[in-house]
Amino acid sequence: MHLAAPPADPPRPVDQRLRPAFSIAALLAVAVGVVVLAGLGTWQLQRLGWKEHLVAVAVARAHATPQEVPSPARWPLLTREADEYLHVRVRGVFDHVRETLVYTVRGTQEGPPYGPGAFVITPLMRVGEPPILVNRGFVPEDRRDPQGRAAGQVTGEVEITGLLRLPEDASWFVPRNDAAHGAFYRRDPASIALARGLHGAAPFIIDLDPGPVPGGLPLAGTTRLAFPNRHLEYALTWYGLAATLLAVAGAVAWSLRRA
Repeated sequence: MHLAAPPADPPRPVDQRLRPAFSIAALLAVAVGVVVLAGLGTWQLQRLGWKEHLVAVAVARAHATPQEVPSPARWPLLTREADEYLHVRVRGVFDHVRETLVYTVRGTQEGPPYGPGAFVITPLMRVGEPPILVNRGFVPEDRRDPQGRAAGQVTGEVEITGLLRLPEDASWFVPRNDAAHGAFYRRDPASIALARGLHGAAPFIIDLDPGPVPGGLPLAGTTRLAFPNRHLEYALTWYGLAATLLAVAGAVAWSLRRA
């Protein structure tokens, strides 16, 4: 005898009381997502304005007529907003014995020589005034030894001009200076001065202006005045995601309404 299979249970109808709650929750989720995405886009536009202002200020200061370096009385009051990239001049004598090499990599877009190397940070000793550290420029890895670029070790009193740079910001990608092992990765005047026994040194470094150097090294004028600026691209991306979320939510709502 053939026995027929029992009929399948009919689908349970959706409790109509749950539909309004589900619709409200979905609507709130979409609204929160759109607000968050649009807020990120607006934040990137604000960052764009900040970056453009930063570049404009840096370029204007760098090309201004050099002024006297700030006096020690002003040093505690220096700020990035008011003093970074100031074009300054100062006189003194380089103490090449206490130079410090700060590791860096010069990109191909900056022109030769490029690749791994170091910034040459040399104390400028002044009569009756605290010393100031000067970034004399870049040397490639195979020219780190001062004996291999002796012609560039300028002697006697000099007047230099350059850009005032406050301590380099800490970064997850750049290790701290390790004076005990002679390894320096950040242009941090405090740690460099301490390692070289420079008491009362300026809390900033002067990036030397470009100009001829006997022997060609160090290569001065290495200050970067062009900063990565993709904030407009990021803003459009966030706004695009917000618009996409709205469009998808609208399409789903329309299909559900038709069904």
